[in-house]
This record gives sequence, C-alpha cells and structure tokens, in this order.
Amino acid sequence: MTIKLHNTLSGSVEEFQPISPNEVKLFVCGPTVYDFDHLGHAKTYTQFDLVARALRYLGYNVTYLQNITDIDDKIIVRAREKGVEPSVLAQEFEKYHIEDMEKLGNTSVTKYARATDYIPQIISQVRRLLEKGIAYKTSDGYYFDIKKFDDYGKLSGRQSLAPNDAVSRIDENPEKRNSGDFCLWKFKKEGEPFWPSTLGEGRPGWHIEDTAITETEFGPQYDIHGGAMDLIFPHHEAEIAQMESVSGLKPFVKYWLHTGFLNIKSEKMSKSLGNFLTIREAWERVVSPLSLRYLFLLSHYRTQANFTWEGLEAASNAYEKLKNTVSTWTRRVQVGEVDEAYKAKFVEKLENDFNTPQALAVLWTLVKDKEVTPENKFATILDFDKVLGLGLQSPV
Repeated sequence: MTIKLHNTLSGSVEEFQPISPNEVKLFVCGPTVYDFDHLGHAKTYTQFDLVARALRYLGYNVTYLQNITDIDDKIIVRAREKGVEPSVLAQEFEKYHIEDMEKLGNTSVTKYARATDYIPQIISQVRRLLEKGIAYKTSDGYYFDIKKFDDYGKLSGRQSLAPNDAVSRIDENPEKRNSGDFCLWKFKKEGEPFWPSTLGEGRPGWHIEDTAITETEFGPQYDIHGGAMDLIFPHHEAEIAQMESVSGLKPFVKYWLHTGFLNIKSEKMSKSLGNFLTIREAWERVVSPLSLRYLFLLSHYRTQANFTWEGLEAASNAYEKLKNTVSTWTRRVQVGEVDEAYKAKFVEKLENDFNTPQALAVLWTLVKDKEVTPENKFATILDFDKVLGLGLQSPV
C-alpha cells in the first residue's frame, strides 16, 4: 500500500508515511461560527471527510480533529448586531454547522474542539513565546515577531497578504514591530468577552487557538493538517511559526493538504465578498442533501470548481440515478462478494492523492459492467460507499 499526497509544504507529490505506523493524526481548520456554512465550506469539509474515510478504509487508525472558532471579532460584531451574547450566537451556529455536516454525510470527525475550551493551553503557548523572546507586548495585546522565526513563509513562499487570503481578525497596530506580526492575545475591551489571565484580561488571537488545541490533543508534531487554500497564508503560516518556535521541533506537520476554492461566476465564494450561497439554500433545489456531496466528489479536492445551478442539477440527477439503481438491487438480490479487481482499481484511485473523480468513474464502470453479477455489484458498491459516504445502503 503506497499513498501519494501532494504536500503544500514541499510543493510536490510525496509517499505518505505517518509518524507512527498505521496511526494518522489529522487536523482540519473548522468554522468560525457566526453564520450558516456556505458551499465553499461544504466543499472543503466534504472532501476532508472523504480523506478521513479513505485512510480508515485503507487500514489506518485515524483521529480526525476539527476546531470550532467560537470567539472571534466576527462573532462579536454579529452578536452585537443581533443583540445577543457572543457565546449564545456561537453555540447556535455551531449547532447548525454540525447539523449541516451530518446531512452532508460528513460524520468522520473524531472530536470537535471549541477554542474557548482551551484557554489555559492558549495562555501557556503565549507565555512560552514570551519567555523565548519571540512574542512582545503592545498597548492592545501580545504579538508574534515574525522576524524572530527564520522560516516564516516556508509554506506559502511569501510574507505578505494577497487578495484571496482569509483574515479573521484585524491585527493593525502602529506599535507592531513588523507589518506581518500577528496578535496572540488581545487585551480586554469594553463590552467584549474576556478571560482572566497572567497575561492580562483578554481573549485569544485566531492563529494561536489551533496550535494550542493540536498540541493538547496530538502533541507538538502530527501527520496531516488540512484546510482551504485561502488559509495557507497567514493562518497556516502563523501556526507553523508558533508551534515550531514553542517546541523547537520541525516539521510541526508532515503533510499539508489544501482544497481548491469553490467559485461562483469565476470568483471565490466567500462571506467577505458577499457572493456566497449557504448549504441550506442549495438543498432547496435538490431531492437529497447528499446530491451536494456527490457534486463535490466529482472534483479533485485540490482543484478549483465553479458552482452553477445547472451543475448541481446534473449532479443531483446522476446521484438519484445511482441511488435508484442500487435500490433495485436492495429489493431483488442478496449481497454477494466484493469484486476484487474493481476494488483494486478503486483503491488505486484513492491512493493517488484521493482522486475522487476517478474513483467515481470506477464505480460507474462497475454499474454498467454486464460481466459482474448484480449480487457482486451490490456488495462492491456498498464497500466503496464506506469511503464515498453517499448513503447507498439506504432505501430510496
């Protein structure tokens, strides 16, 4: 078994070798819970659900961790607009996020980790960065000095923002030593949530929550970090700088995987651009919520995709056709034996950087193959669905 992954850190395809044999620690950046998830989120989380499923299918014991950013500038602003406490707003949209994920078949996450449950660990990381002389204090908080980390920029190949980068919080301060320095701990402001701390009353920066969570759950080094490509800089770059500075160990993460954007009218779909569609809006136009999952599996996770209603309709029709075909076997035949030749082809596509378009092509070739009995087709497709997560074992 040889899995090939495209590693953003090296910019090349590499053979996957986890730190511990047969054990995979996977972390994916989760949502900032202040609004409903949009289709760009759905693409990323569906494709990483596939990654986790595939690794388990291929024999690995996978711990899949995803954070929930439940304290952030965006949450505070939206809560103020709605006249509710930020924690109430965050809890509401965390609930909606998990509901949407379950309907999409994204059920492989081992643990959702809320940022606010790791405040002591966040404070600990900031203190250690201060002790090493890498963090410094200003009038509004503590910042990371990027000039103190020689490898800053090694993931993205740059040290400054570009138009499509995701920026969660405003870290502008004339007291900063360098324009790219980012906030680790923000001092208390009137009317905003805060936590008591030896650092001073305040709340965490965006980047520090993820490294505090992963250090607690995985230790200072782990196997795979995933997220959308707009997080490469500055978010993932900042994570590397923080954790490698704290631990002194390299690499922080062996393999970095990034999903391509979901575009609408050839422009990245995002809340900041105001051109997004929520998952729930898309579901109003399809028979099954899993039609949306099928649509995302038609694209390789690293490629950008352009969303259109026509494309969703076509994917929905194909999914319903597949579902109906399997349903006829459910009613007429017994489950047979997995066709090993087709399984080998399916596994080959998964091992090639989780190539879902080609894996689906194998499935459709099997459906149309008259040389394979319905019983064995049925068994083989149900086996494939452990990875695809299309609910094909369920009656229509």
